[in-house]
Amino acid sequence: MKTAVIIPNYNGSRFLPPCMAALDRETTDQFSTIVVDNGSTDGSLRWLSHWAAEDRDRHILLQNPENLGFSSAVNRGIRFAVQKGFSYAILLNNDTEVFPDFVENLVRAMDKDRRGRLFALSSRMLQKSDPDTIDDAGDQYTLLGWQFQRGHGEPEGRFQKPAAVFSACAGAAIYRLSLLSETGLFDEAHFAYLEDIDLSFRARLYGFEIRYEPSAGVLHVGSGTSGSRYNSFKVRLSARNSIYLLYKNMPPALLVLNAVPLLLGFFIKLLFFWKKGFGREYLSGLHEGLRTRRHLKKADFRRVPPRRLLSIELCLLLSVFEYLGQKLREKGGLSHAH
Repeated sequence: MKTAVIIPNYNGSRFLPPCMAALDRETTDQFSTIVVDNGSTDGSLRWLSHWAAEDRDRHILLQNPENLGFSSAVNRGIRFAVQKGFSYAILLNNDTEVFPDFVENLVRAMDKDRRGRLFALSSRMLQKSDPDTIDDAGDQYTLLGWQFQRGHGEPEGRFQKPAAVFSACAGAAIYRLSLLSETGLFDEAHFAYLEDIDLSFRARLYGFEIRYEPSAGVLHVGSGTSGSRYNSFKVRLSARNSIYLLYKNMPPALLVLNAVPLLLGFFIKLLFFWKKGFGREYLSGLHEGLRTRRHLKKADFRRVPPRRLLSIELCLLLSVFEYLGQKLREKGGLSHAH
């Protein structure tokens, strides 16, 4: 077996039975499932202990004493997978149900890359409440400093072709473990949110590829651990991590070049969250990010040729227009016109 499916869990007992049952229905059994529990108190450990006892070789339970965050949990699973000699790690949220050929199709697509430069593949994530609608078809990042879920809310039929994307969504994606030794793992300073964009940004800086693979489908509840799309904790951490992301991955020259669109992006986000009642949390997160950013490790910009930086800059610019187009379709009611 060369593939490990890594699932972080924190008080997700209601999601675990359908998540694991879906994995049991996979068309291949050539993978092991590693659940990293983050100090759950809701009965998850009792259920997971029985699950692990069913198959000691393919069901692996790792326990953290407390909630150390998404990044720390998946990193522990990745280190275990590397130690055991796995080639690929599939990261999977606990509030998902994979299609029967999910694992097989992701592994097959990775195996096609003979050069070994394909860093990650993002899967076709569909909304559990409406399986005909895209939840995420890979993540994009813009010059405004915004991340967005490609295709979110649009008919799934529009996203049947593989495509290059800026980032894989770590809620359901496969990573090549050998390349993680070059990029480093998920930054545990993030705790949660934007850690996948951060890692993918670094991978792109180092010349690796990230793609969307539509043949690998998964149903996703969404916000299964955080509990809601917007809350104080999520807004503050996302704001802080947006500063971390830029500080670590954008060279000073590009930060200066992109200062106006980035400041505009932060201002628009502030207005948005202020109307939602989370303005203070957003400002607090930005302040924390600016205050604590210097202890983070930056990407090695010496490895990045100017041509690659220009390519990434163009990608960030084009993603602004992609985002606007997606929003216009949403406002016009076209997203749900199946």
